Amino acid sequence: MNRQFATDRPFAIIAAGVIAIIFGTVTVVSGWRALFGGVDMGAVVPFVLRFNFLAGFAYVLAGIGLWRRAEWARTLSAGITLATAAVFVLFLWHVWNGGSYEMRTMGAMTLRLVIWSAITLVVRCFGYRQAE
Repeated sequence: MNRQFATDRPFAIIAAGVIAIIFGTVTVVSGWRALFGGVDMGAVVPFVLRFNFLAGFAYVLAGIGLWRRAEWARTLSAGITLATAAVFVLFLWHVWNGGSYEMRTMGAMTLRLVIWSAITLVVRCFGYRQAE
């Protein structure tokens, strides 16, 4: 029995992958409901809603890549973090200029940025070797 696979994969990387997959799935489902489900979400900011919906697919992909220890998943995780930060800044600019928004969007964007910053930090700090 080959136990190398189980010991080569740090728990933090496994947890980051699972969190990314779950968070991505929830993001896609909630984004789908808001965009196509006829649910009144209040004063949504359209570019934030579209970004989050599409980013949910990237979250799932990154999570699968982290689980499989694919090298590209490290880059994708960092890219998700940077893109989320950029959209958050644009959202804050929208708010600063008097645009309408829901307070839950502020919380959701903060949560997204914290989660992806943490995932990127875990991947960077704990690293992982490619499966051999």
